Amino acid sequence: MSPSNGFARLRRSRHLWFSRRLWQQRLVFWLGGLATGGAAVLLAIAADYVQAWFRGALGISPYLALAITPAGLALSVYLTRRFFPGSQGSGIPQAIAARRLHDAAVRTRLLSARLALGKILLTLLGLLTGASAGREGPTVQVGAALMHAAGSVAGRHYRGLILAGGAAGVAAAFNTPLAGIVFAIEEMSRSFEQRTSGLVLTTVIIAGLVSLALLGDYTYFGHSAAMLQRPIDWLAVPLCGVAGGTAGGLFSLGVVAAARGLPGAPGRWMAAHPVAFAALCGLLVALAGLACGGAVHGTGYAEAKRLLEGAGGVPQSFGVLKFLATLLSTVSGIPGGIFSPSLAVGAGLGADLARLLPGTPPGAIILLAMVAYFSGVVQAPITAFVIVLEMTDSSAMTVPLMAAALIAYGTARVLGTPAIYHALSRDFLRRQSDGGA
Repeated sequence: MSPSNGFARLRRSRHLWFSRRLWQQRLVFWLGGLATGGAAVLLAIAADYVQAWFRGALGISPYLALAITPAGLALSVYLTRRFFPGSQGSGIPQAIAARRLHDAAVRTRLLSARLALGKILLTLLGLLTGASAGREGPTVQVGAALMHAAGSVAGRHYRGLILAGGAAGVAAAFNTPLAGIVFAIEEMSRSFEQRTSGLVLTTVIIAGLVSLALLGDYTYFGHSAAMLQRPIDWLAVPLCGVAGGTAGGLFSLGVVAAARGLPGAPGRWMAAHPVAFAALCGLLVALAGLACGGAVHGTGYAEAKRLLEGAGGVPQSFGVLKFLATLLSTVSGIPGGIFSPSLAVGAGLGADLARLLPGTPPGAIILLAMVAYFSGVVQAPITAFVIVLEMTDSSAMTVPLMAAALIAYGTARVLGTPAIYHALSRDFLRRQSDGGA
């Protein structure tokens, strides 16, 4: 390369660095990261508060759930359909669908500041009334909406804004910056975008710093020292991989089938009476809660943590009933995520599988089942193992977790399980092409 060409490249590089447009772009991403981190922290604190209120109500009488949960889910669906259409479900499919839309006005139907506020309030309503739901998926939609709104205010619609908002949402919600990046690449974009990778990374860091500043440095489930010590312990990897992939795949099949409409009279009744159907789902969730002392309500974080720590106090039926409660809460149509409940179901499944391998550390089996079930549900094995690895600080289990995630992914694929978020995002895209119906 000649000296003149080298100086020309240097001048172009300096021009790009000091470019007003580039700094405007950076500012939009940075401010969006701050807003996303703040929203994630506020949602986390509020979610803990409303779940404590519901547990307090159950302390008065566990049978109160038979009234509170059906009414809460019915009200949530009514408010969603009447005032915040597009906020139902996890929120991740909406963010994925919005990235594929080219019309900014149409995109706003799925991502707006108003919708973000509705998502937060209705997610809290679900947790307040005993739904089995998480806050992490909603945080992704909220983060993407805030980033999209920031771009709109600046008069710019950068392609990476939604991706960065979703990644920042995961990072701030779980305090897992690496998982946020991997989730953005593997699940939301399914590719590596070199032009925006630096801005996405910076946005995730800023959102993570906000979370650290307000909540402190912590691992979601604490530190796990569990590991596979004997050669025979490695039997837990294929066992958890196949069992978790099967259970997670069945969950995804059920959610996607319900979203697209069940055949026959049940499907017609669900479509014609969505609020009544939500109330029915709430009643069944309440009955599941009565069967296991209320353990199925909420995110499942406390139960999963107790299982990992071997602290006891979680009923043997927790895994199966949490699976059913999460499936019912999801198909009811309320706003709410499946991240935390899926990890809790996986922990319950691991506790059940640990009885088949009495000499293997139960904590290790629970970790393997968590990553396997989550991988089976979301069809994103790298995200699954990275997020569990970061949330539990279990570096000794890196290779087993990777193997279990891949086996679970393969098992779910054999079942014909669709990638749940992408399958649901196509439904949102179809509705937008039909005029938002």
